[in-house]
Amino acid sequence: MFVKVCGLSTPESVQEAVDAGADAVGFVLTASPREVSPEQVRILLPLVPDGVRAVGVFRHEPAADAVARARSAGLEWVQLHGHRTADDVTAVHDAGMRLIRAVTMGASEDEFADLGEEMFLIDAAVPGSGEAWDYASVRAKGLDGREWLLAGGLEPGNVAFAATAAGAWGVDVSSGVEASRGVKDLAKIRAFVEAAKASGS
Repeated sequence: MFVKVCGLSTPESVQEAVDAGADAVGFVLTASPREVSPEQVRILLPLVPDGVRAVGVFRHEPAADAVARARSAGLEWVQLHGHRTADDVTAVHDAGMRLIRAVTMGASEDEFADLGEEMFLIDAAVPGSGEAWDYASVRAKGLDGREWLLAGGLEPGNVAFAATAAGAWGVDVSSGVEASRGVKDLAKIRAFVEAAKASGS
């Protein structure tokens, strides 16, 4: 089970995620309670070892803008939310970067097609709500064989169930491991990663 812990902003939270066995860590480089600056990311990056992907997360910024901001942060991976096209994927790849393309369960069917991104992410129909949803409904999207992450409403107590129900290749968490909005709980980070890894799915 591939595990990404997102919205990290402190050395302690990055270290905890890495030590717990996370495969990727996410830094929010767009307007959010979890937003960090490229300069902050550069300070945190030395804590991320080889083999753990460090990802810059963006909402609706044009792909070129996201790439430029991610590059200034020293990142090689970008995560783009919102409606994206094959041209966006090409723009990321032409810049020498890798892409996680994120959609919500409420997106149109054509947005679930494989556009050539390295990873795909499916969030709740109302992202950011922190509420659990019908994870098994993802199976109808026909994602077998793709490297895709399940997100939305996940926390240590339900991640194993949700991942199994959805048939997920990996999982992504942010609010589900927080003590308060934007503030990570180190014990929850460890518990989440361990629960996800134990699920195997």
